[in-house]
Amino acid sequence: MAKKKSLFECQACGFQSPRWLGKCTNCGEWDSMVELNSEQIKFIEESKKSSFNKIVKATPITEIMQDDIDRFSSGSRELDLVLGGGIVSGSLTLIGGSPGIGKSTLLLKIAGNLAKMNRGVLYVSGEESAGQIKLRANRLDVNYDNLFLLAEINLQYIMQEINSKNYNFVVIDSIQTLYSEETSSAPGSVTQVRTITFELMRLAKSLDIPIFIIGHITKDGSIAGPRVLEHMVDTVLYFEGDLNSELRLLRGFKNRFGSTNEVGIFEMSKSGLLDAKSVAGKFFSRDKLSSGSALTVIMEGSRPIIIEIQALVAEAYGHPKRSSTGFDNNRLNMLLALLEKKLDLPLGTYDVFVNISGGIKINEPSADLAIIASILSSYRDRELSSKTIFLGEVSLTGDIREVTALNQRLKEIKTQGFTKAVIPNRPLEETTIKCYIADEVSKVVEWM
Repeated sequence: MAKKKSLFECQACGFQSPRWLGKCTNCGEWDSMVELNSEQIKFIEESKKSSFNKIVKATPITEIMQDDIDRFSSGSRELDLVLGGGIVSGSLTLIGGSPGIGKSTLLLKIAGNLAKMNRGVLYVSGEESAGQIKLRANRLDVNYDNLFLLAEINLQYIMQEINSKNYNFVVIDSIQTLYSEETSSAPGSVTQVRTITFELMRLAKSLDIPIFIIGHITKDGSIAGPRVLEHMVDTVLYFEGDLNSELRLLRGFKNRFGSTNEVGIFEMSKSGLLDAKSVAGKFFSRDKLSSGSALTVIMEGSRPIIIEIQALVAEAYGHPKRSSTGFDNNRLNMLLALLEKKLDLPLGTYDVFVNISGGIKINEPSADLAIIASILSSYRDRELSSKTIFLGEVSLTGDIREVTALNQRLKEIKTQGFTKAVIPNRPLEETTIKCYIADEVSKVVEWM
C-alpha cells in the first residue's frame, strides 16, 4: 500500500515542507504550517511536470507588437491623475490605507460615477451587508440601476456572478475577507490570498474588465498578509493623511501602466471624498508663524505644494528623544548631528520633535533646509518670516545642494504671495521673488 504524501505550507510566507514544523525555517513564524489536501498537492505536482515538458522559444523584441492600452475616466480627476490618465481595462488595482480613511467611500463613489456613465458595476463586500452599503450610497448619492451590490465572501459565487453579467468594473472590499473552497486555510492566509488574487487577475485579463481590491494594512502601514499580493497586481495605491483632517492623499507605489510620481488629493465631506479643488494653503498657515515653524515647497509629481514644518526643541530630562512625523527619523538624526558639528549647538542634551503639517509625508531631500530652519527657530525661540520659503538639500559636509524644478517651485511661491526664498542656487528664469543664495548651513543663521 502506497504511503500517503504529505505537504505542509507556511501561512505567513508560503514555504513548503514535507513534514510539519513547529517553527517555519524560512520566516521564523511559530505554528504557521498547515497541511495541504490531496487536490492541492496534485495541482502543485502537475504544475511542476508541465513546466518541465513545456517547450518555449524566445522572440526578438523588434518583432513584438506593442499592446494598445485602453483607458477610460473614473469620473474623478485626482484618481485619473494617480492612475496615469484613467482606469485601464483588464487591470488589477490594490488600494490600501488605515481604517476609516476613505477607501470604501472612494471606491463606492467611483462605482457610482461609472454607473452614471451607463457602465455595469459590481460592488462586492465581505465586511458589510448590502443594507449598510445602501446607507452609504444614499449619503454619496450614487443610487443607479447599473450599480449592483453583492455581500459575499465565497470566491466561487463571486466569480459566477461576474461571469453571469456583462460588468465593466468590479470592486472587492476586501481581499482579506474572501475565501476559496479549493483552499482549506483560513481567510487572509497566504494560501488564500495568493489563490484569490491569482483567480481575480486571471478573470480581469480574460474578461478585459478592471478590478479594484481593497487591502487592510498593518500597524507599520504595509498591506496586511503576504507581499505576493502587491507583486501580483498591476497597480498599488496607498491612502495617506491625518484622520482628523479633511484632506486625504492617494499615492501610487506601483503602476505598470504609468508613473508612480503623481499623488491625488481629496477632501472628505458629507458627500464623501471629493477632488480637492485647490491645494493652495491647505498645508500651511497664512497667519504669523510661531517659533519653530518654517515653510518649504515640495514636488508631488508635477504639482508643487507649499507645506509648513514644525519643530520643538526642549531641554531633555534623561535620555534625549528624537521623533518625527511625516519625515524620515534617520535623516533627522543626521541633520541634528550636522548642526552640532557645524554650528556647535549642544543638541545632545535636548529633545527634538519634528512634524509635517497636514498629515503629508516628505520623501524628497529638498526640505532639509526648512527642517534645519525650524529647529534653529525653536532652539533660539525666534519667529521666522511668514513670507520666506526655505529650499535646499543638505549634505553631510554642510553644503546646500540644488533642488529639482526650482523655477516651478518659485512660480508657486509667487502665486501664493510669498516675497522671499532661501535657495542654494540662482533660478534660470527671471523672478520677482527676492532670492537669498545659501551654499552652506552656517549661512542660514544670517536669515534667522
